[in-house]
Amino acid sequence: MNREEVIDTFVNLFLEGDYDFLEDDLVKLANAFIDKAKPAIVEEERRECINVARAYNALVADKILEIRG
Repeated sequence: MNREEVIDTFVNLFLEGDYDFLEDDLVKLANAFIDKAKPAIVEEERRECINVARAYNALVADKILEIRG
């Protein structure tokens, strides 16, 4: 996410309290959440790709799994 997307997202959230974060802190928070979620997102995307490949060709899906580990 770029800086403007982070700020726009924060401004449009309905939070319980009033928060006054510096823009730099918002970007740091957003990047921290993205970095934390990224491995799970990547893993899920890989699983879905394997499922699509398996639907067309199980040998190809197995080879992809072998290569990716």
